Amino acid sequence: MAKLQGFEFWRKTLKEAHFVVAPMVDQSELAWRLLSRRHGAQLCYTPMLHAQVFVRDANYRRENLYNEVCEEDRPLITQFCANDPEVFLQAALLAQDYCDAIDLNLGCPQMIAKRGHYGVFLQDEWELLEKMVRLTNEKLSVPITCKIRVFKDIEKTVHYAQMLEKAGCQLLTVHGRTKDQKGAMTGIASWEHIKAVRKAVNIPVFANGNIQHLSDVERCIQETGVQGVMSAEGNLHNPAVFEGRSPPVWEMAEEYLEVVKQYPPCNLSYVRAHLFKLWHHTLQIYQDLREELAKVKTLEGLAEVSKQLRLRCQIARGKDAEVKESCLPFPHWICQPYVRPGSEVKKAVCQKRALEDCDGSADTLSKNKQKKRSRNPNKNFCPSQKPKYIKCEQCGNPKGNKCVFNLCRGCCKKKAYKEVADCPSKDLLGFYVKGLYCDLVLYK
Repeated sequence: MAKLQGFEFWRKTLKEAHFVVAPMVDQSELAWRLLSRRHGAQLCYTPMLHAQVFVRDANYRRENLYNEVCEEDRPLITQFCANDPEVFLQAALLAQDYCDAIDLNLGCPQMIAKRGHYGVFLQDEWELLEKMVRLTNEKLSVPITCKIRVFKDIEKTVHYAQMLEKAGCQLLTVHGRTKDQKGAMTGIASWEHIKAVRKAVNIPVFANGNIQHLSDVERCIQETGVQGVMSAEGNLHNPAVFEGRSPPVWEMAEEYLEVVKQYPPCNLSYVRAHLFKLWHHTLQIYQDLREELAKVKTLEGLAEVSKQLRLRCQIARGKDAEVKESCLPFPHWICQPYVRPGSEVKKAVCQKRALEDCDGSADTLSKNKQKKRSRNPNKNFCPSQKPKYIKCEQCGNPKGNKCVFNLCRGCCKKKAYKEVADCPSKDLLGFYVKGLYCDLVLYK
């Protein structure tokens, strides 16, 4: 039977999926996919799998795909990173019976991808990519899809997408950020690039980037015309994001742990990472439980720490405690996005979703300042309300709090030494007089 392609594949096999959970390394495993599907996700991807390792290691295949066959977990797309057409084809052939499509990762910007020469670091090698996509499209019984990042130039991004479509790509996911937009430089994703690609190709397009709430999904589809929207971090912090609700964290954490028990085995490090994401805002406050969550070595231990976090949050909620340590729009025990401090994404989302900090601006506190504020709630850590220190008259550093000469500690010492001047707050003259006295005694 001829395999479905393009829009027919999206309509019949993917059932017109609009809400998509992204492929995430060690984070989109079976248990998490099932949890996300129960709360609105219509399509999921496996974690990014290394094609070469998948081909040579039977245990790797069993742990990451073969052991995860589940009727609830469909439709499912398996994603590989690869840089060799033959290896990619071999891996895809081994995986095609366990999923509905094979995806080529052309968007990973991490250093490990640079060292391994895959992901977004292949985006300039069009001849190689065309060969990889064309070969797998010809040989596989399921469609081939691609996930890409954009170039700075919209026109080049459009030509890139058209090349992949011509080679045989049946569905394209466009992450609206460039190769350099990662970590502290993540910034805001360009929906203009995604919109231009959608208009230029004749295959379904998924958008990725700037998705924190259900309203973002609806706005993205309306502005770009894409067929679906993919979420990664928004989904990790709130698995119910596609339902349009923000439940208590413990509700999602307990349900996830039940799914993990129901579908073993699940790597303990995956579970721990998910709990850290879910409880992220709360763990900034309860540092003792953060340390405990990092130390425990059993699933039962992780569940116990999660239970303790729930109890503390319920006590705080029962007292109508208005917690504002990290300037969140909701209490910390409610599932809500984490937005990187200092990023343009944060500013846009804060303005759009009224995620304002304590002084009404769009800037939130850094992690260190959140920790300090949790220890000293009455102290002001808001960036725009930092006290303006009086500068040292000589070097410009902040002056000593009680220095009568308006100097910093270093300059004050020099003044006392050179001019035999004394600053009462430090008794520096006395210090030097005592030193001279000791020198005289030793000399005698």
